[in-house]
Amino acid sequence: MSIVAYETNNDLPEGVREQVAEILNERLAAAIDLATQAKQAHWNVKGSQFIALHRLFDEIHAAAGEYADLLAERVVQLGGIAEGTLQSAAQRSDLTAYPRGIADGPDHVGALGRALAEFGAGMRRSIDETDNLGDRCSADICTEVSRGTDKWLWFVEAHVQVSPIAVQ
Repeated sequence: MSIVAYETNNDLPEGVREQVAEILNERLAAAIDLATQAKQAHWNVKGSQFIALHRLFDEIHAAAGEYADLLAERVVQLGGIAEGTLQSAAQRSDLTAYPRGIADGPDHVGALGRALAEFGAGMRRSIDETDNLGDRCSADICTEVSRGTDKWLWFVEAHVQVSPIAVQ
């Protein structure tokens, strides 16, 4: 559990700040994991869409790094300690492990798409959790990250979506 380690004049009650810091540290771990998964895809993608996917995965890596920074800085603003080491991320991330040994573009699209979807779902849970605790600022940060994640998921999935689903 995260603790509030530093005094602050932030008017949120200490117990709320502790709970929000814990939620955001969990999302921070997932953001770090997402960034490394995107870089894994970036380094290892092969196939006919190589250059487009190589660039896209690098952009996702950069965006995930920005999300991690937003989350970590909010934890610190609340008086907490951002737990952003690779070891912490490995222990805390709730994302499915990225498959080793894949190279084909569509395989990376599928794997990174799943990671983005899982990350986005976690961010949406965190919107509700932080809002229910009365921290609308943290909920707003989670909303911003969720919105960006949905955009990247759309970009990734567009590489494999070729025909619409039949609507009845």
